[in-house]
Amino acid sequence: MSERHSAGTSASPEPVSVSTSAMPPDLIDTHIHFDDDRFDTDRDRVYHNAIDAGIRAMVIPATVQHRWSKIQHLTTQYDGVFAAYGLHPLFCDQHTDQHLDQLSHQLHRAVGVGECGLDKHKDTTDLQRQRQFFEAQINIARDANLPLIIHARNSLEDVIDMLKPAALNRSHGNGVIHSFNGSIQQAHRLIDLHFKLSFGGPVTFANARKIHKLVTNLPLEAMMLETDAPDQSPAQHRGSRNEPKWIHEVLQAVSTLRGEPVDEIAIASNHNAIALFQLPLDSG
Repeated sequence: MSERHSAGTSASPEPVSVSTSAMPPDLIDTHIHFDDDRFDTDRDRVYHNAIDAGIRAMVIPATVQHRWSKIQHLTTQYDGVFAAYGLHPLFCDQHTDQHLDQLSHQLHRAVGVGECGLDKHKDTTDLQRQRQFFEAQINIARDANLPLIIHARNSLEDVIDMLKPAALNRSHGNGVIHSFNGSIQQAHRLIDLHFKLSFGGPVTFANARKIHKLVTNLPLEAMMLETDAPDQSPAQHRGSRNEPKWIHEVLQAVSTLRGEPVDEIAIASNHNAIALFQLPLDSG
């Protein structure tokens, strides 16, 4: 969630060189805050533009309890929109123990638990409180047999340490680290824990060398694509509100970096998302 919360590179206005496709492949946006108030004035337009661009599904992770009902409504209003419910670490001052109790009962139609995790960006953040809410959500996900959607800004080692005891070994995976920006070594440790790693707008920036190295070297079976819209806009749209249709620019950047066809990457990302979130979609 938010450009401020992810890629640890200084974003360049120059994008990775990408080639455009006349017939872009269908894609799943695995992380979009479609409930964000910034979409309230034109949400229908954004949705239909995404559909026209071949976005076949979107996963909306929640951040705070009072937005759960809005997300739930969006899943009934729009086809192909799926909900995850959770309590984001940056908003611990808004979370209560009662919200954790309510979360356990909110998951009957959810595809995941999150957005949850840890964020050590702000010195004033109560990390112990973050840990308490994250640990509780790890346990809730385990009991509900749902994958975690994890935010881990400046906190990957702490997150990995907390996940180790909870390596759930589900056949469809334990979750995803959204907007991943860790090391290759951390990536492989998370893959060993049956987690996927998701990439969005930051991969399109020319000086995002760390992320470029990751998407070039990681196995496709561990990767998914996202927008994190309305934040983390691709380089060509820097300063504008992000939209799900722009996920194709992320796809094309990954294709260029890996030297692999966009169709191959799209199929892999979609397959991983459908398997992880158990989406009622054809993975073909």
